[in-house]
Amino acid sequence: MRTVRALLAFAGVLLLAGCSAAPVAPSPAGPSSTDLSVDVVATVPHDPQAFTQGLELVDGALYEGTGLEGQSSIRVVDPENGEVRKQADLPADLFGEGITLVGESIWQITWQDGVAIRRDRDTLAEVERVRYEGEGWGLCHDRSGDRLIMSDGSDRLVFRDVATFAEVGDVRVRDAGGVPVTSLNELECVSGQDGRVQVYANVWQTDRIVRIDPATGRVTATVDLSGLLPEADRAGADVLNGIAAIEGTDEFLVTGKLWPTMFRVRFVTPDP
Repeated sequence: MRTVRALLAFAGVLLLAGCSAAPVAPSPAGPSSTDLSVDVVATVPHDPQAFTQGLELVDGALYEGTGLEGQSSIRVVDPENGEVRKQADLPADLFGEGITLVGESIWQITWQDGVAIRRDRDTLAEVERVRYEGEGWGLCHDRSGDRLIMSDGSDRLVFRDVATFAEVGDVRVRDAGGVPVTSLNELECVSGQDGRVQVYANVWQTDRIVRIDPATGRVTATVDLSGLLPEADRAGADVLNGIAAIEGTDEFLVTGKLWPTMFRVRFVTPDP
């Protein structure tokens, strides 16, 4: 998730983003109950200068949080054409990360600053700041449990109070073989027909998304998005990151950091 400067220092210091001083390599998702591929339904333009950290589609508006020091923002984007309708920039010293909506508020977290910002959904104006321990990577709202779910780049998902941002629990993520799944990045909480929420998570520096049962931490599916961004568009692009469920459908918008395109997709069982 991180800066170009950090990526160049990978050999001895920090990885490009979201890693601590002792970074862990992304672990394979291992065996899971379902292996899925991606079916592209449509494409939408995406700002190639947006270092995408969080993506959420609510009431026909796409909310996007971006990162990098001096470039972090929160935006309202037209999901049909990628046009930025509204934008609020973070202070230059904050590195923006994941976002999620709770009623009329937006929570936006930061990477290593230990600051969560609550914003007014309509104006994007900052309402308050809350401190937390550790790193912030991804964030989503589990409406069935009325809680926030946050990732920090490890195998841990943290549950937080929607109003105070206080930690109220956690779960460790494991594949079907019991192996920890680390480098969990941008998150999307999706309610199934049974009302139970599943968490979709980008696995940083890979072309995978994993689906997680937050009640147990078990990975229930792994989605392979290899080759989604055409090779011709790879110049200047960074890693896959950004998942937004499209309400009332089985489709998602997905993109990446500095990608010129968003993809409207379905996650499907691959052909034999």
